[in-house]
Amino acid sequence: MALKKKLFIKTYGCQMNVYDSDRMADVLAPLGYEPTDQPDGADMVILNTCHIREKASEKVYSELGRIRHLQNEKASGGGRMVVAVAGCVAQAEGAEIMMRAPHVDMVFGPQTYHQLPEMVTRAVRGAGGVVNTDFPVESKFDLLPEESAKPQGPAAFLSVQEGCDKFCTFCVVPYTRGSEYSRPVGQVLNEARRLVSHGVREITLLGQNVNAFHGEAADGSVWGLGRLIRALAEIDGLERIRYTTSHPRDMDDDLIDAHGTVPQLMPFLHLPVQSGSDRILAAMNRKHTGDDYRRLIDRLRTRQPDLALSSDFITGFPGETDQDFADTLRLINDIGFAQAYSFKYSARPGTPAAGLEGRQVDEKVKDERLQAVQQLLNAQQVAFNQTMIGRTLSVLFDRVGKLEGQLLGRSAYMQSVYVQAPARLMGQMVDVHVTGAFANSLSGHVVTGETVTQAAPAVEAHA
Repeated sequence: MALKKKLFIKTYGCQMNVYDSDRMADVLAPLGYEPTDQPDGADMVILNTCHIREKASEKVYSELGRIRHLQNEKASGGGRMVVAVAGCVAQAEGAEIMMRAPHVDMVFGPQTYHQLPEMVTRAVRGAGGVVNTDFPVESKFDLLPEESAKPQGPAAFLSVQEGCDKFCTFCVVPYTRGSEYSRPVGQVLNEARRLVSHGVREITLLGQNVNAFHGEAADGSVWGLGRLIRALAEIDGLERIRYTTSHPRDMDDDLIDAHGTVPQLMPFLHLPVQSGSDRILAAMNRKHTGDDYRRLIDRLRTRQPDLALSSDFITGFPGETDQDFADTLRLINDIGFAQAYSFKYSARPGTPAAGLEGRQVDEKVKDERLQAVQQLLNAQQVAFNQTMIGRTLSVLFDRVGKLEGQLLGRSAYMQSVYVQAPARLMGQMVDVHVTGAFANSLSGHVVTGETVTQAAPAVEAHA
């Protein structure tokens, strides 16, 4: 038996990173590492990084400075703390990290964490810092342990696709995650069955470009995401299926049809558009127009009239004019979104948009446009939430609230819903009669036959 050691992983960014962090823990478990929720006293600390947000690298270096003090404290007591940087910042800046933070023992990209046992061995032997930012020939998914730690709760992520071939001019993903790769169908279905056997009732399929999934089945045929969703829906006990993140160019007929024919596929779709201006969309290399997006949404809503939409928007992309921005506001008004994420443009080193000298938009203008977009999107989100008042929604409870006796869960539309309810309902799918709607959540009563529980206090819960 390996000696028990404490493993702390701090995860930045996307849901794919959350999945990756869980699998890192699986890979390290045979070496005796057990997860802990605090870095103090840990035997290994991994920062699983994201390169999407502004100043992502500097935030990592700042955190490494704090970790160094903990590493020194551990050493003063005769122990050893192995420090690692993983993920997309590691992939982009491997050697730079080692130079700026020489106390780091390992730097490895998102495609190499299946090699962690070998990297740890090299690091603890003190043979110099380990940098592993290659793109291996073999897929990490083929070499990860099939049996992993039990999922924490009734909802789980399942990575089915990784990488991107779209090369949007603002995005680093093709350079940090590599080209598109889809896991074999049998591998995905087996992992889904294992998750369900451990009590998972909702699975979110993950990928940088998940609807480009093209996994090979046992008979040699290639399945798209729509067919995979139909196969997953046949698993007894799997009651909800979601997927994220998608690209408009990969919403094929079969996937659109699945939204109207597979009851387990939730009526919520995150489909980033980024801008409403055709000129800016072309500069972004999105290869769709605003009207292409409108027509696609019309087709989806024809198949699933109850569909709620989420999206991403970038304001202040290089060269964006007042008219371009007005086109974005018009698209938001035309479509109507239940949720959305919006950001002002910030250059990512190495991306084509970062080199557009003389076309960068003034920071003040970016800020003003972002505030206008967020005001409109927030108003749409509140309006959508208010349409839920008086409805009875199915809610999967997966969290304990801040107040005593409070449970939180998600509706089919990804809204956070909180109620006063007994702890025995944790992990259950329960009908909730909605009585309150807020900017980020809903509240209501649990419906049980002819009775309802007491309403939750009218204080918004932030999820």
